[in-house]
Amino acid sequence: MADQQLFLRSKAIIEPLVDRFYAWHHTVAPVQGSMNLAFLQVPMLESYLQSPQVHITASSNPDLRGGYFVNVPEERSAEVRDLLASIKRDRAHMLRFAEAIAQAEELVRQEAAGFDLTPLYPKLPAELAGLVEIAYDTNNQAALRFMEPLAYRSEAFMEDRQSVQLSLETGYERPFILSTPRLPSPDVLDLHIPFRHPGFQELFLARVKPTTLARLREALELDDAQAARLETLLTTESSLNPDRHIESGGRIRYFGHACLVLQSPEAAIITDPFISADSDASGRYTYDDLPDYADLVLITHGHQDHIVLETLLQLRGRVGAVVVPRSSRGNLCDPALGLYLQHLGFPVVEVDDFDEVEFPGGKVTATPFLGEHADLDIRGKSTYWVEIAGRKAFVGADSSGIDPMLYRYVRGHLGTADVAFLGMECDGAPLTWLYQALLTRPVTKKMSDSRKLSGSNAAQAGAIVTELGVSEAHIYAMGEEDWLGHVMATSYNEDSYQLRQIEEFLSWCPENGVKAEHLLGQREWRW
Repeated sequence: MADQQLFLRSKAIIEPLVDRFYAWHHTVAPVQGSMNLAFLQVPMLESYLQSPQVHITASSNPDLRGGYFVNVPEERSAEVRDLLASIKRDRAHMLRFAEAIAQAEELVRQEAAGFDLTPLYPKLPAELAGLVEIAYDTNNQAALRFMEPLAYRSEAFMEDRQSVQLSLETGYERPFILSTPRLPSPDVLDLHIPFRHPGFQELFLARVKPTTLARLREALELDDAQAARLETLLTTESSLNPDRHIESGGRIRYFGHACLVLQSPEAAIITDPFISADSDASGRYTYDDLPDYADLVLITHGHQDHIVLETLLQLRGRVGAVVVPRSSRGNLCDPALGLYLQHLGFPVVEVDDFDEVEFPGGKVTATPFLGEHADLDIRGKSTYWVEIAGRKAFVGADSSGIDPMLYRYVRGHLGTADVAFLGMECDGAPLTWLYQALLTRPVTKKMSDSRKLSGSNAAQAGAIVTELGVSEAHIYAMGEEDWLGHVMATSYNEDSYQLRQIEEFLSWCPENGVKAEHLLGQREWRW
């Protein structure tokens, strides 16, 4: 079989890991990764080891779905203990770096009182030397600004943390990504190589272009046992669907959550790629339905369900560029998406509001993204206006209609869109659910609960549609698809506020001349 022409199986999945935890933007970027390791992941492992059964019981409680509980059987607790010990030994610099950030922020809070900041620099912890600037805003509020490109060159960024697990989709929900480390398993191929390793591109191109086991073994630097495990992920037959490309007109396909594929005969655009690998399931598009090449991938923001590394790594080598919103450059809660992806081996285009990116037969315009980030000063977020095959689509992701005048400006600049795609997770998780590790000053539960990761409610979605003047609007499924529970961990019922708000919006739309639909699974539009 070593020289036989082979394809990667449709049901192959990858889980990218850092120190055995599922990797996402805030656990890979050096500053935020250090803080999540020190202030979230290490305490969580320590808590599990104190009371494994408490974590296991909580993990199976539907009311606690998405909580920070380690879902590892108690008989494997020794492996968790070993993992914790290795983190404390091998990532000691990262843990010190995180503590240094907390100390520096406390120093700034106590001593930056509107006067000259020069005397504070000698007081900064040594781990931050050369990596931060202290600056006031015009209200004399001081904060640290991180030299993020330099942080990627510091000891806070350690590629030997990175590994991947390759396996076949089982149809069973995987453990929640923000809480449970992935331990070794006999049915999983563990590869301790960095995400940017060129061998991954060779492997995942095998979805569309055959290769050989011998070539993959060399590209991925595998030993005999690893090569034997990889062989189970390969097949002699391509399973690509023949209608993944179009020969005329235009098409939009909904792949689930916030993922759209917009196509013409000349080009393909993918938004927030998050793709199912379960090709045996019905009612959804999978990797078999993706075009062989995408001119652009559009990322709306840095949350773990919109910049999904397990999907992105499988597209490397198949995209012209990944378009990302420009961050605020050094703000602790706003790590740069562009830097992150560049260090993973992707070609990147950073955009500000109303920047344009052309592709064959069309263009993308970055448009403002309002709200949804718990009122934090996060600039790395963008909606998009896509002009393709003679139609205009507004890709709104989780942005909020809290200030409808914004969308009047968008319409004034770009005209009227034909269709809008919106998220309506209007009762999102509280501030601390995603940003706890970055908060070096505690906040009260009342304060955290008041600042949610929420998109538009019915009235706000209606305001967006009205101001944009669109005649057609579609609402994302917002995590209702069962195949993405390991990332979303959402639980709705018919009485959930979010679903009731969607029903209210869907009732409002026909009364106002708007065709509307709540999306779930797969959907296609042709013209």
